[in-house]
Amino acid sequence: MKTLIVTGGSRGIGAATARLAAQRGYAVCVNYLHDRAAAEEIAGTIPKAMAVQADIGVEDEVVRLFQTVDREFGGLTALVNNAATLESQMRLEQMDAARMQRMFSTNTIGTMLCSREAVRRMSTKRGGAGGAIVNVSSGAARWGSPGEYVDYAATKGAIDTVTVGLAAEVAGEGIRVNAVRPGFIHTGLHAKGGEPGRVDRVKSMVPMQRGGQPEEVAAAILWLLSEEASYVTGTILDVSGGR
Repeated sequence: MKTLIVTGGSRGIGAATARLAAQRGYAVCVNYLHDRAAAEEIAGTIPKAMAVQADIGVEDEVVRLFQTVDREFGGLTALVNNAATLESQMRLEQMDAARMQRMFSTNTIGTMLCSREAVRRMSTKRGGAGGAIVNVSSGAARWGSPGEYVDYAATKGAIDTVTVGLAAEVAGEGIRVNAVRPGFIHTGLHAKGGEPGRVDRVKSMVPMQRGGQPEEVAAAILWLLSEEASYVTGTILDVSGGR
């Protein structure tokens, strides 16, 4: 059986990825931080799934998350590092260190901790059967998000670097590591930043003149996880309407 962990799987891109993965035959672990009801609702629509609470920025909780999957599913085929946080729009000169630390703890360190646990299970050097990791970056890594989220953009720039470096590190161990870099996507994350309608405001900056849907990003993620992408690693795929 193919098994997948989706961090931040209760909403947006993570939820769309969990649903599509189920259609492709995966057993899915839907990780969530706070919204148990939403995570259980997503898991309830999937033939073989479970919802597991864990703060990916906390090492012990990441270890528990993966141990739960070991116990319930008996192995790990794939990981999608989707969980991320965002805070109110502001300039860098207004940000305090606590905000920056929160952002990096979840968005960057959390992704690295989850990837560590996945490699420990997947690596053929450790007796694993190989596998695939897809990191969810952001177009912000290229654009910088001036005046809004320079800290968030920085965390996603780090994800791009981790993707390339880890891919080279484990390529000989049966593990592929790639990333998608979504552009302006209609998700609830924008409301967390204080502007629910942000995508409609900025869509004129996109050559396709619209925001993307979570399902469009999920389709790219599932392709990168699939055998159709068997010779693809260390790649960052823009899903951004041409921007």
